Amino acid sequence: MEQYYGMTAELYRAVTALVDDRMKEIRVVRRDFDRLVRAQARTEARVEELAAAQARTERRLEELAVAQARTEARVEELAVAQARTEERLTRLEATVERLAEAQARTEAQLQDLIKVVGVMQNTLAAVKGRQLELTYQQKAGAYFGPLLRRMRVLSPIEIEDDLETHLSPEEFRDLLAVDLLVSGQPRYLAEAPQVWLAVEVSVIVDRYDVERARRRATSLQRAGLLAIPTVAGEDATLGAKEEAETHKVLMLQDGRTFFWDEALAEVLG
Repeated sequence: MEQYYGMTAELYRAVTALVDDRMKEIRVVRRDFDRLVRAQARTEARVEELAAAQARTERRLEELAVAQARTEARVEELAVAQARTEERLTRLEATVERLAEAQARTEAQLQDLIKVVGVMQNTLAAVKGRQLELTYQQKAGAYFGPLLRRMRVLSPIEIEDDLETHLSPEEFRDLLAVDLLVSGQPRYLAEAPQVWLAVEVSVIVDRYDVERARRRATSLQRAGLLAIPTVAGEDATLGAKEEAETHKVLMLQDGRTFFWDEALAEVLG
């Protein structure tokens, strides 16, 4: 019988087969072990990555916590600042309200003052106007002497009989209010008849003065007198000058004479 290593061939084959099987098992186990080792290595690497990620997350959380703390502190600062602003605004509103009340009182006082000044100005204007009327009455020769010979200053009452005969009561009363009534012969027209000047005196002559002079001169003309509408003053508005020139009204302004020839020609025809 054939022998192998002191074993029969059959036994040798059996032992060899067994050894082969065990080696195969060992190789399988080795491959599995290697896979496990590699898997373990990957797991550990993953764990390290997760740990690093966790560390980064924790650092980020700490940063966020710090930022949150700063934000909360900033919010508190803003809240305090807002409270101070609202307090200042409240004080400012109170101050503005007091100023508005003071302004209202000032405006009311100003309006009262304006009224007082207006009354004073009107009073002063009336006094000055009355003084100017008296000046023209007292110095009529100086103002009208260069225009008229045998000049006289009269009151409408002195010729009331003639006036009332030709005028209505309203026209007569209006004529009594004329500032000045002057009569005389034109100085440089020897053959000219007597003329009458219905004079309205104002510090500043305006259109209404021209209208009154024309109206009262018309009343005198209706009574049969050669009346010339006349206005006199220290100054005159542009409208008054235009009206006087258009309607041939004699104007005396601060010692100067305007439209005398035109007014005289108009009344003498």
